Amino acid sequence: MKKNNYCTLYVTRHGETQWNIQGKVQGHTDSPLTREGVKQAKNLALEFKNIKFDAVYSSDLLRAKRTAEIATLEHKLTIETTEALRERSFGKYEGSNKKVLDLLEELRDKNIPYETENIENDENLTERIITFLREVAIAYPNKTILILTHGGVLVSLLLHLGFLTREQMRQYHVGNTSYIKLVCNGVDFFIKETKRIDKRV
Repeated sequence: MKKNNYCTLYVTRHGETQWNIQGKVQGHTDSPLTREGVKQAKNLALEFKNIKFDAVYSSDLLRAKRTAEIATLEHKLTIETTEALRERSFGKYEGSNKKVLDLLEELRDKNIPYETENIENDENLTERIITFLREVAIAYPNKTILILTHGGVLVSLLLHLGFLTREQMRQYHVGNTSYIKLVCNGVDFFIKETKRIDKRV
């Protein structure tokens, strides 16, 4: 496939929510954006002001959709929502104050299958995200697409694409409104830029 058939994807996390600042596990449960979260989305709009997006896709969860609405207001594009971009489901742990990475590692250490706790496993999460992004890339060759999603999705991408190892993930923070700029030809992905994905100090 020719180089100019690559689709450019900005895969972006939503703004700060009430549960983010309370340290609660969100998953499929919605929590509204905070004032800071709204401000972050407005700053994202300024950051993306000069980028010509050809389409916008968002998780159907309200925190992502609201961030997309604010960030793309000036672009006047219809936001297409989809369950494919949702955060990982955390089952009965949603709303708890248990840190997500701690929870997942505890289950791994005890050899407890995620499914028994109604948590979406790593393979299913990665497969649905990668499949969706490839479908978008095929549909929009040589176009630029904004994707609004969740922190767990960005972590899954970083691991799948080899940007970070699982051991390194604890050393990094995937901030609200962070994003990964990717190019994809419908098969291969290449990371061109990351923003607000920083090593913890």
